[in-house]
Amino acid sequence: MKVVLVTPNFHQSRGNTVTVQRIANELENFKVQTEIISMTEDNDITSLPEADVYHGFHAYRFYTFMEQLERKPKSYVITLTGTDLNHNLFDEKTRPMVLSCLQKANAVHVFNEEAKHILLNELPNILKKTHVIPQGIDRFQQVVIDHKKENQTFLFVLPAGIRKVKNVPFAIEFLTQLNEKYKNVRLWLVGPILEDDEGKKVEELVHTNSSWITYLGQVPHNKMGTIYQQADCVLNTSISEGQPSSILEAMAHELPVIVSDNQGNRSIVSHQETGLVYNTPDEFLDYTEQIMNNNELRQMLGKNAKDFVDQHHNSQKEAKHLLNIYQDIISN
Repeated sequence: MKVVLVTPNFHQSRGNTVTVQRIANELENFKVQTEIISMTEDNDITSLPEADVYHGFHAYRFYTFMEQLERKPKSYVITLTGTDLNHNLFDEKTRPMVLSCLQKANAVHVFNEEAKHILLNELPNILKKTHVIPQGIDRFQQVVIDHKKENQTFLFVLPAGIRKVKNVPFAIEFLTQLNEKYKNVRLWLVGPILEDDEGKKVEELVHTNSSWITYLGQVPHNKMGTIYQQADCVLNTSISEGQPSSILEAMAHELPVIVSDNQGNRSIVSHQETGLVYNTPDEFLDYTEQIMNNNELRQMLGKNAKDFVDQHHNSQKEAKHLLNIYQDIISN
C-alpha cells in the first residue's frame, strides 16, 4: 500500500509537520509506503504521485490545493487541524470550501470528541465516516543544544510558531508581571516566525525584556527533548488549538503545563489533574505563581500528565487506526 500525505507548510517547524512526519514514520513500521507533499511550498504541483490513498491535513488548504490539480484524487482522508476546524469552518468566505472538502472525503479524522461534536453540529450527515483518533507523540533522544538554563532560575517554555492565533504577546505581558515579583523567572520562546507583523511585535517585546526572555527561533524537532528536559513548566496561550503536540510532548516528559481554555487544550489537559487551564489573565498569573512555589503541585501534575499520555496517546495505535481506515477505503 502507498499513502500520500498532503500537508501545508511541511518545511516549517509547525504542529502539522510534527504530526505528519510521526504518522509517516509509524506507517512505515507497518510496511506502508509513504510520501509527503507540502501543498503550500510546492504550489506549482498539478498532479499527485500515484497512490492507493491520499491523506490531506487541513480541509480548507487541501480543497484549494485540489483545485489546482489537473487530476483530482478519487479517494482521500481529511484530518481537521486547529485552524480549519475553529476558524475556516465558520468563516463565511472559506466555509463552503471546507464543507465541500469534507462531504467528498471518504473519511474524516479529528483528534478528540469535542472536535467531533463541533464538526457534526455543522455537518451531521458525515457521522458514519468521522473518526476520533488522539494524537500520538514522538520520543526524543538527548542531544546537545546551544542554550542552557541558568542556575537557580525557573524556566517557562512556550513552543509555538509566531502567529496571532498563538497569542505569544499575552504570555510575555503577564510573565513580565511575574518577573517583577520573582527575578529568577525566565522564558524561552521556541518556534519560527510565521506572520511578519506578529513576529515584529514579539521580537520588540523580547528585545525590551532581553534580561529574562530568550527567543530560540526555529529549533529542529529532534532537539526539543533537550529543551523539555531543562524546562520547569511548559505553556500554551493559543486562542484556538487542534491538539498541541508540544503540550503532549511536555506531559510525556512529566512536566507541569499551563494552557489556555480552548477545545484542543481541554482534550488533553484536565484542570488540576494533568495540568492547569486558565480563562483570564488573573488565573494565568495565579497558576504560574502556584507552579513556581509549590513543588508538590508540580510533581503531582507532572506524574498525572505522563500517566495520561502513556495511556491515551500511543503513536502506534494512532497509525494502526489510520491504517484500518485506509484499508477500508481500498476494499470498498
